[in-house]
Amino acid sequence: MQIGDLTGHGAEEIDAVGRIVTPGFVDIHTHYDGQITWENRLAPSSGHGVTTVLMGNCGVGFAPARPHQRELMIKLMEGVEDIPEVVMAEGLPWNWESFPEYLNAIERRHADIDFAAQLPHNPLRVYVMGDRSATGEAATSYDLSEMRRLTAEAIGAGALGVSTTRNFAHRFRNGKLVPTVTSSEEEILALAVGLADAGAGVFEILTDTSQNSSQQMKLLRKIATISGRPVSFSFAQSNGRPGDWRIMLDELEQANREGLNIRGQVLARPVAMLLGLELSFNPFSFHPTFRTLEHLSLAAKVKALHDPIVRERLLSETSDDPHPFFKSIVDDLDWLFPLGDPPNYHPSSEDSIASRARRAGVPPTHVILDELLKEAGHAILYRPGSNREGELFESAGKDMIGQPHTVLGLGDGGAHYGMICDAAYPTHLLTYWVGHRDATKRIPLNKAIQLLASDPADAVGLADRGRLAAGLKADINVIDMDRLHLHAPRVSHDLPAGGRRLTQAADGYEVTIVSGEITYRRGLATGALPGRLVRGARR
Repeated sequence: MQIGDLTGHGAEEIDAVGRIVTPGFVDIHTHYDGQITWENRLAPSSGHGVTTVLMGNCGVGFAPARPHQRELMIKLMEGVEDIPEVVMAEGLPWNWESFPEYLNAIERRHADIDFAAQLPHNPLRVYVMGDRSATGEAATSYDLSEMRRLTAEAIGAGALGVSTTRNFAHRFRNGKLVPTVTSSEEEILALAVGLADAGAGVFEILTDTSQNSSQQMKLLRKIATISGRPVSFSFAQSNGRPGDWRIMLDELEQANREGLNIRGQVLARPVAMLLGLELSFNPFSFHPTFRTLEHLSLAAKVKALHDPIVRERLLSETSDDPHPFFKSIVDDLDWLFPLGDPPNYHPSSEDSIASRARRAGVPPTHVILDELLKEAGHAILYRPGSNREGELFESAGKDMIGQPHTVLGLGDGGAHYGMICDAAYPTHLLTYWVGHRDATKRIPLNKAIQLLASDPADAVGLADRGRLAAGLKADINVIDMDRLHLHAPRVSHDLPAGGRRLTQAADGYEVTIVSGEITYRRGLATGALPGRLVRGARR
């Protein structure tokens, strides 16, 4: 890349007058591990100025895996990341077994943006321990030695890091906990030693959020100390312990002051749980009557739900499901809002469907069902997940992003195809926070670009991108801020086996360039696929 007053002319010249020119954005928390094997576009991320993604987060993925373990890996991803089993069964080529072989396989793939991978702990544990991995059995000294060795091997082959989960929300679809949730601290630290052996890589973890901040930080400190490597974790405002995040910020400040490199990955708004009749879940999904309708087409569902007899029976029932996290999502009726178009991720609590219903003297479930039936059943309801502190759910954006030891992430692109579409967070940041009506909450444009580009790139060791400077990678966005607009998520059926997914478009991205090639013009793909696997950290 050349910057400055240049002589001569380019093969193509872009008029950027009245536009902003930014480095490509870097998303360090995605799950495109499967999607990269069956398609060339890493959407929705690539439609929002992102030019590099890091996958393999939360300890889940598809490698390493022996042939007889593949079905277990599929079921694990189905339960944790809401990817339909049939999609993975048809889409995954399984032309690998070890993690280095997985990297070799995806290195042959060409995409619209660059992609990098981390070694996920769940497949690693299953690969090393076999059937014992899912029974709650503790790893033996040999198991720990193998996990340590294979972690170092993966880093040597080009993984950017290793990841794990200890969060009790992560379960198989039948409600059973995934293998790493109950694994010992000794096992987690064996992965940290593997990073130390390799002398490279980052450690990403979803901690046990049932613990308070100090308890979580104790493990994070051990990982950072033993590995000598950067550590990042999913960091959100807990609905059950409001204010605890402030203690965690203080803990982060102290740990970094002592020389430990620990960062919290944050989202600038609530996690958006999306519910609807054509999505994975809705408030009636686990009612007996709705289960008899779930195989029907959307039009047939809508017709059945307009039947007074079916409606009365449905509204008289309660939900039942073995997966406690999914059940908590559909049962929480007090925090449901129409999403709208453009989407409103920061509504007032008094505008919830339940609040409106109570003011009208109507049971909330009756109004919720009416809302679901709007737009011929295509309506989407929004349930703010974590980060819903504050009247307009703005505290996460106002208080957590831009802190010295936090980094933007948690977009989850490539996962939660029928429940979450947070990968559009770059556009939300640029439209909502940069253009905030309250000047005291507004984020300066240059700071927002830093949050989206250089900060996440630096956090995972990709120092060759995230800035516009001579000699760095030519990943560039040309953005018309006056036209920048985020549309509501919509459902498409273009996954393998006709699988469903949420997509989300944006206006205002005039041009996106990856490795010097124009990949998108005004939101439309050019067909160029310069995106490649990124192996290892970059100076």
